[in-house]
Amino acid sequence: MRVFVAGASGAIGRVLVPMLIEAGHEVIGTSRTTEGLDTLHAQGAGAVELDVFDRDAVFAAVRDAAPDAVIHQLTALSGGSSADNARIRETGTRNLVDAAKAAGVRRIVAQSISWAYEAGDKPATEDVSLDVTAPEPRSISINGVLALEQAVTEIPEHVVLRYGTLYGPGTWYAPGALMAKQLESGTLKATDGISSFVEVSDAARAAVLALSWPSGVVNVCDDEPATGHEWVPVFAKALGLPAPEPTTGHAGWERGADSSKARSELGWAPRFASWRAGFAAFADA
Repeated sequence: MRVFVAGASGAIGRVLVPMLIEAGHEVIGTSRTTEGLDTLHAQGAGAVELDVFDRDAVFAAVRDAAPDAVIHQLTALSGGSSADNARIRETGTRNLVDAAKAAGVRRIVAQSISWAYEAGDKPATEDVSLDVTAPEPRSISINGVLALEQAVTEIPEHVVLRYGTLYGPGTWYAPGALMAKQLESGTLKATDGISSFVEVSDAARAAVLALSWPSGVVNVCDDEPATGHEWVPVFAKALGLPAPEPTTGHAGWERGADSSKARSELGWAPRFASWRAGFAAFADA
């Protein structure tokens, strides 16, 4: 299959591209930087410099690539705000979907998030509604997710991957990254809110498999939703940093997500079944 990967030099994209090539796919990836383009060439992929907000350029890139499928892994997480990320999900996705439709692409796989569900007392399955009545500033992220997920349904075959919180190289949850800095500064709190995690290579593997999955929404998380009381001390220990004292109080949407569908129905199995093993791997890196 010929696959166009938008955001190919991001945290997931950089491990996704080699997986796709190993699986026998021909890959054309996009990046905004010369370094990213060089990496794609070194990995054996085609490379296109692309600003996803340049609508004409997006149309030209997808048309020239003539892909069988598009994988959307675009974010602004490296240095952006929630508003920047929402803009990519709204405007960037709109441009990418319209370009794919114009090029006759029939399949798309898109990155979404698993902490966009409405409040509840247990991990959310895919049939739980998104948090459409959320107030600001959460509504900024929710509206971006809604725009992305609604847009990709316009492609005949579409899979939305609602990823858990990403950790590992290139993410906020890695040695020296944002959350490590928050630990050092004392601003990361160990609350009783529940999170679901997924390691970046496990997230990428799901995207490869999703090229043959039926249309729909899929949670992609590990097997252990956990409170901050549980995961923050393990994260801190893996980084050799002191853990904060536990606190109470959390939002109703901090409930985690249930990825039984991905495992039992679709054949995805994470290499790191728990963030415990994944965080511990930091010490061995």
